[in-house]
Amino acid sequence: MSTPHLPEATAPRIRLIATDLDGTLLTSDAQVSTRTRAALDAARAAGIHVVPVTARQPIGLRAVAAGAGFDAWALCSNGSFGIHLTTNEMLFADELDSETLRTVAEALSASIPGLLFASVRDGGEGFVAQHGYAAIADLNDHKRDPQTMGGVPLDQVLDAPTLKLVVRHPELAPPLIYDALQALGLTGFAATLSGAPFVEVMAEGVSKATGLAQLCAHLGIAQHEVLAFGDALNDVEMLRWAGHGVAVANAEAAAKDAADEITASNDDDGVAQVIERMLRLT
Repeated sequence: MSTPHLPEATAPRIRLIATDLDGTLLTSDAQVSTRTRAALDAARAAGIHVVPVTARQPIGLRAVAAGAGFDAWALCSNGSFGIHLTTNEMLFADELDSETLRTVAEALSASIPGLLFASVRDGGEGFVAQHGYAAIADLNDHKRDPQTMGGVPLDQVLDAPTLKLVVRHPELAPPLIYDALQALGLTGFAATLSGAPFVEVMAEGVSKATGLAQLCAHLGIAQHEVLAFGDALNDVEMLRWAGHGVAVANAEAAAKDAADEITASNDDDGVAQVIERMLRLT
């Protein structure tokens, strides 16, 4: 991990700020603090793109967009797709094919009985849940009312490509499921944890870093011009890829190890503190 505070002479020009939401930008009660909103607005006023990069879908982003001032590009499903929040233009969508989905689900279910699955489709608006999934879900899990999820046989969850496959168990913690999935030795997909109560499976090679790279190419922004913030395993690739990666103090060890800097916690406006300092140096 490099020196936390970049000397003024070597401070890079930042043209894009990429930030995770839960556990990073948002407080523990899922709010955008006054100080953080002011810092985001100041960055936008300086001509800097401010992009949420999240495991959430658009439905979950809409819950915080007004408070954060998000109205442009966003990266959802851990970098699986990029969407413009105002125009709904889809920049890209990297889906996991149904054949690989079925292979993963069948092998993992044989290893851990009782797993339940759900598939994110249709630009993040579709959510196809297996029978029984809604019974163990909470509104905060997907920012969807479990009563609206319904339930279908597993075959229907797996019969179409997905932006993200969600895997959970009524009793087992997600890291145990994640480790079991890794132990299977299967290929053709990517898997991660976001701090939510489930494992998240995407297309092979997909991460927040790959999504961010595609958006930056579209905007004509270089890698070294990106400042990124995160706190969890699903932020690791993004923190490593960005010109300057920052983990909040409450971040998991893997995120801290991947970052160039550790700032204050999400509840202490850590993101805002770094943005304020960055703006003073530009």
